[in-house]
Amino acid sequence: MENSCALILAGGKGKRMGSAMPKVLFKVLGKPMINWVLSACSSAQIEKICILLGHKADEVKNNINIKTEFAFQQEQRGTADAVKCAKSFLEKNIKKDVFICCADSPLLTEDIIKKAYKTHKKGKNSATIITAKTENKEGLGRILRNGEKIVKIVEEKDATEQELKINEVNSGAYWFNVEDLINILNKITFENVQNEYYLTDAIQLLIQENKMVSGFLSSDENLILGVNSKLELLKVNNIARINIIKKFIEKGVEFINTDGILIYPNVNIGANTLILPGTIIKESTIGEGCKIGPNSLIESSKIGNFCKINSSQVYSSNIEDSTTIGPFCHIRPNSNISHNVKIGDFVEVKNSNIGAGTSISHLTYVGDSDVGKNVNFGCGVVTINYDGVNKNRCVIGDGAFIGCNTNLVAPVKLGKNSYTGAGSTISKDVEDNALAIERTKQVNIKDFSKKKLAGRKLKVKD
Repeated sequence: MENSCALILAGGKGKRMGSAMPKVLFKVLGKPMINWVLSACSSAQIEKICILLGHKADEVKNNINIKTEFAFQQEQRGTADAVKCAKSFLEKNIKKDVFICCADSPLLTEDIIKKAYKTHKKGKNSATIITAKTENKEGLGRILRNGEKIVKIVEEKDATEQELKINEVNSGAYWFNVEDLINILNKITFENVQNEYYLTDAIQLLIQENKMVSGFLSSDENLILGVNSKLELLKVNNIARINIIKKFIEKGVEFINTDGILIYPNVNIGANTLILPGTIIKESTIGEGCKIGPNSLIESSKIGNFCKINSSQVYSSNIEDSTTIGPFCHIRPNSNISHNVKIGDFVEVKNSNIGAGTSISHLTYVGDSDVGKNVNFGCGVVTINYDGVNKNRCVIGDGAFIGCNTNLVAPVKLGKNSYTGAGSTISKDVEDNALAIERTKQVNIKDFSKKKLAGRKLKVKD
C-alpha cells in the first residue's frame, strides 16, 4: 500500500503468561505471535515496518522473520509512550499513514488491514480505529459513535451502566495520519496515578481538536482477541486451527472430523485429499487425492498425488505419487521414495532413496541406502549402516529379493535380480542374478533342555 508504514508494539513482559519468555514469542500453530502480525502487515504490502522492543529485546529480534526497523522502550509506561519511543521512525515517514497494533494479536489479517486503510483514506481521517462487535466485552473499551464519526472510547471502569451495554469495542489496532499523530503525542503529559498513558488518550485528544476519527467495523469478532494468558493462547490457537481448516475445505480438501487435526502455516494440500483425525501437517506440500491419517505427522516434506499415509511420521522427505506408507512407519530426513512404493507396518527409512515399485512390507530398517526399482524386502531386514565411526551405504539393484531377517552390513552392493537367503548376514557384494546365503551349519544338541532344566521348579504345572 502506497504511503504506508507500520509500528508493531512488542515491548511488554507478559507477566500473566507465567514464563520468562517474552509474550510475543509464544506460538500459535508453531509460529511466534509476532510473526503472525508481521506476516499480515507484509502481505498487506505495508512499505516500512518498525518493531517497538522492550523486555528481552535481543531474544525477540532473533525470532523476527522479515526485514524491519527497531525502536526501544526502556521502561513500559503505556502504549502511547511506546509510540513516542518510535518518534524517529515516525518522523522519517511523516507524510505517510501508520498502522499501529500490538504483537500479541495474531488473528489480525491482511484483509482487515487493507479494508481499514481504505476506510481511513476515503474519510481523510486523522485516525481510524479497527473495531468489532462482541458479547464478550469484559475489559474492553466501548466505542461511542455519532454516525461514522467516533466521539469517544470509554474504558470499562469509567463506563456508565448504559455505556456498558454497547457491544462495539476497541480492538487496539489503528491507522493514524503520521503528522497528526506526532503533533498529538507532543501534547500528552503524565497526569494519572499510574504514570502511564495510552493510545486511547491520543485518540481522545484528536477528537477534542475536531480531527476526523472514524472506525472500521470488522465482521470477525475474533479480531479483538489479544493474548495475555495461556488460557487465551489456547483459545487463539483453536480459532487459528479452525480458520486454516476452513480455508482448505474451500479448496476442496475433505475432513470427516477435525479432532486433533493441526495444519500449520506454509502448508499446501491438493483437492480431494482426505485428512483424518489426529493428523499434524507442518510446512509441507501434499498432492491431490491423498489419504493422510489417522494419527500421522508430516513435517517439511513433499507428498505426491494419490498417496496414503496411515498412522506414520514423515520428516524432510520426498514421497512420489501412489505410494502407500503405514501403519506405524517412520520416514526420517533426506529420504526420497519413488512412485508406487509400499512401505508397511513398523518400517523405518532414513537418508535413503527407494526406487519405484519397491515393497518394504514390515519390521524393517533401511538406512543410508540406495534401493532400485521393484525390490522386495522380507520381514525383519536390517541395513547395518554404522560401524561405530562412520556411516556407510548399501546399494541394492533393481528387482532384488531380500529374504527375511537378512542383515546387510554396509558398505555392500547387491546386484540386479539378486537374492539373499533368509537369516543371512551379507557383508560382501553380490553379483547380478546370484543367490547369497550366509549361515553356519545347523547343529542339534540332543537332550539339551533336559540337562538345562533339570531340577527347575515350574510356576505352572500341566
